[in-house]
Amino acid sequence: MKRQNKYRKFQLQQKNIEALERENSRFKRVYSEYENMSDELWNLENSKGEPVPDDFINAMILQTSYLEDEIEDWLIQFNKEKTDIKH
Repeated sequence: MKRQNKYRKFQLQQKNIEALERENSRFKRVYSEYENMSDELWNLENSKGEPVPDDFINAMILQTSYLEDEIEDWLIQFNKEKTDIKH
């Protein structure tokens, strides 16, 4: 059984992410970078090959968390704008 990638925390908001990617090229670049880093981090932590230094993994985790924060801010703003339009 394949373990789920714990770094992919935005799976439940895919429709909003896809809409934001169509509307905002900067968001698209940030989200793409987040996907690449989270995949690479997942692969590094679960590989059977040469061990990677903890400092390197910790730096990647930190960078990924910064990208997550930025994505969350965009999603909050996007959801707020959708709610404002409905009222």
